[in-house]
Amino acid sequence: MITANHFDFSDTFPSEILQILQAVSQASAQINQQSFVIGGFVRDYYIKKGANTKRTDLDFVTLGSGIAVAEKTAELLGIQNISTFKRFGTAHIHWKGYDLEFVGARKESYSQDSRKPIVENGTLEDDQNRRDFTINTLSWDLSQYPKAVLNDPFNGLEDIERKILRTPLNPEITFSDDPLRMLRAVRFACTLDFIIDENTFAGIKAMAPRLSIISAERISDEINKIIMIPKPSKGFALLLKTDLLQQFFPEMIDLLGAEEVNGIGHKDNFWHTLQVLDNISEVSTNLWLRWAALMHDIAKPPTKRFDEKVGWTFHGHEVLGAKWTPRIFRRLSLPLDERMKYVQKLVRLHLRPIALADEIVTDSAIRRLLFDAGDAIDDLMNLCRADITSKNQRKVIRYLENFDRVEQKIIEVEEKDRIRNWQPPVKGEDIMRELNLKPGPDVGIVKKAIEEAILNGEIPNEYEAAYQFMLSYKSKLDSASPSE
Repeated sequence: MITANHFDFSDTFPSEILQILQAVSQASAQINQQSFVIGGFVRDYYIKKGANTKRTDLDFVTLGSGIAVAEKTAELLGIQNISTFKRFGTAHIHWKGYDLEFVGARKESYSQDSRKPIVENGTLEDDQNRRDFTINTLSWDLSQYPKAVLNDPFNGLEDIERKILRTPLNPEITFSDDPLRMLRAVRFACTLDFIIDENTFAGIKAMAPRLSIISAERISDEINKIIMIPKPSKGFALLLKTDLLQQFFPEMIDLLGAEEVNGIGHKDNFWHTLQVLDNISEVSTNLWLRWAALMHDIAKPPTKRFDEKVGWTFHGHEVLGAKWTPRIFRRLSLPLDERMKYVQKLVRLHLRPIALADEIVTDSAIRRLLFDAGDAIDDLMNLCRADITSKNQRKVIRYLENFDRVEQKIIEVEEKDRIRNWQPPVKGEDIMRELNLKPGPDVGIVKKAIEEAILNGEIPNEYEAAYQFMLSYKSKLDSASPSE
């Protein structure tokens, strides 16, 4: 049974929250405005059956100026500086680790081709009407402090009990006003373990194309939150069912389906990808490693071929997938910095350890893997383990045992040769000085020869050995030079 609708704040919340609620209540009374706590803080109180919510963000809506209530609250709490946004009529206070947002109650109207609303002052009901889901319309009237009096015009409390996600107004109106709410529906359904109401679900499917008016930054922010849930496959399965996924990630849609020729089929790469994503999520909270799992087979559809002798092949999908990575990141407004390059590297290399696990592992092969992967080697190995999704348990056990052997070899070679994040022991300046060369291709040829000699195990990864190798290489350059 959910905690009672009416209770005493002082019996429920820790002292810092009581100070905040009391200050807002007093500030509102002093300027003769009615204020309410609304949204996630109230929702989570009822979902978690009491005050054991860990939320540190509180949203306040007031019948009047949100900035005025914030300024008076800051004065009562002894805060010197607050952030105000006069254009939007909002204010923000940070106090003792808590983030407080203030806004005046408002009603909004939208045009068909824009997410920017026409905003007018409104009533509490107007403000609740414009919110995304009934569970987020719950509010407490602070004029009754220290009593908490619940305002619940859309039966959000009942929806919490039934674990239902539902819009306060007609879903098509709610989602037309702000199409990002459709992605939030998916995220809330997964994080809260709620079911999307039938009419709300139908509204999402009907309005899915309207996601096109939302900026890529806002979309990717929601997608990243879905990727970071404990079992992200739930979110992507729901994105697929609601027709949202195809609006911003058509490459994933192309992974769907499995063909069969002469009785030989291949796995459905969409569901395989989601299994890999779940597997990696069990061992890492690294957002970009999870993105690498999502992207690792992204280029399989255009590389798919059927060979009469070997069956289905996807030759080069790792190379093409790495090539696609910047384009996809750019379209989704994901960062094009070292994080993208990290994902790109893992996509490009994800087959390498698997190939090593199938053959006799040489020191040279391990050196080259370490050289190419650098500090990402551990994440690469985790990705490759996550990529083992066969239903044949004997095959899985054999692969994992082979991976154990490869990882042990990596430790041994790294300890001996220090190849990870390799830097040439002989620099370009040394080569030019000792071999009397000018900047140009010959310097690169020598550097590459030293690199190959170290990776092949011909010389140790040490300055003196590389220096002597460089000197011996001079005669090769001389013989290759044209006669005067």
